[in-house]
Amino acid sequence: MGATDGQMDLLRFATAGSVDDGKSTLIGRLLFDSKSIFADQLEAVEKTSTDKGHGYVDLSLLTDGLRSEREQGITIDVAYRYFATPTRKFIIADTPGHVQYTRNMVTGASTADLGLVLVDARHGLTEQSRRHAVLLSLLRVPHLVLCINKMDLVDWSEETYERIHAEFTQFATKLNIPDLEVIPISALNGDNVVDRSENTPWYHGPTLMHHLEHVHVASDRDLVDTRFPVQYVVRPKSDEHHDYRGYAGQVAGGVLKKGDEVIVLPSGMTSKIEAIDLFDEEVDEAFPPMSVTVRLEDDVDVSRGDMIARVKNAPKPSQDIDAMVCWMTNEPLRPRQKLAIKHTTRTGRAMVKDIQYRLDVNSLHRDQDAGELGLNEIGRVQLRTTVPLLCDPYSKNRTTGSFILIDEATGVTVGAGMINSGS
Repeated sequence: MGATDGQMDLLRFATAGSVDDGKSTLIGRLLFDSKSIFADQLEAVEKTSTDKGHGYVDLSLLTDGLRSEREQGITIDVAYRYFATPTRKFIIADTPGHVQYTRNMVTGASTADLGLVLVDARHGLTEQSRRHAVLLSLLRVPHLVLCINKMDLVDWSEETYERIHAEFTQFATKLNIPDLEVIPISALNGDNVVDRSENTPWYHGPTLMHHLEHVHVASDRDLVDTRFPVQYVVRPKSDEHHDYRGYAGQVAGGVLKKGDEVIVLPSGMTSKIEAIDLFDEEVDEAFPPMSVTVRLEDDVDVSRGDMIARVKNAPKPSQDIDAMVCWMTNEPLRPRQKLAIKHTTRTGRAMVKDIQYRLDVNSLHRDQDAGELGLNEIGRVQLRTTVPLLCDPYSKNRTTGSFILIDEATGVTVGAGMINSGS
């Protein structure tokens, strides 16, 4: 397996659903049917299920790890789960369904390749499922799967499936969702989760696991615009590596190759890539999301927070930022407020110039009279920063197009932003 395969065989997906849609059961089923749980975990789940008087093994107990949550029977935080099949490795960000946890959903979905929205076949699309789809499209999650769960409770009705499918597809046309798959399942019984179900002879699409294993994510990454934010400068100063000077970081876009002419921003100095080091070996090229150390031919001044890009394709430094911001704390975001900002490896300070509108995440209505953003609200905000940010629109690059806002007094992250084009 080459470096390319090794980097690309990981799928990050975020799950979202209303409280009783069966999300935890679905994740439990994926872990169980893909043999990604241990015998002792299964025994514990079987025992708890029996103690609770269930006539079945409650697979949601595999995923609802938080004690308080088990007692209330709901998921309240972002829980990350890892599992693997022979085809691919997976990271699941299990995000809570309640409206007051929008920020958790933004956290879990911001790095996802795929978003999985679960709806209950008996209830169809709810306000929450619409909101989850809006958030996933706002966060530019490139692939979306709608799982219509509890199909066993509507007698595997093809008509119910088609109705919800049509309603969601119509709603999705207003959003930016490039790839949508709609799958009828029963998480409790395992129908169409890993194994194809005999109960849906009318459904000809993939099972959920087959889709997760084969959905093509490599092409979602920006391989055109080279972006390498420098995390730190490597100067070993040992006798063996006396003259070594490298710049370590994670490739955020494009492909870096030995011999490429590059520019270092914000200074504007140019040089060529002398070598690219991955651990203790040299590689010919690097692409997202590889973490490498780049060596340049010339002794130019480079420090943390700088960015290496191609000479003819570099981001324009900007101190005026126009972005969609999700606000994550009780104290509202207001004009003239001052905050710390972190964008890739660069930090600075920012002042809120203006709040243009607050977005109603259910109806997509823009409230232009909103003077502030409250907890879990999303709006379009104008910021002025003390240092120029080397940014791209979020629609083009989710790494260089995003930032976080930090309360300077407490050091707590209070907002997440997605930069609009033309900023």
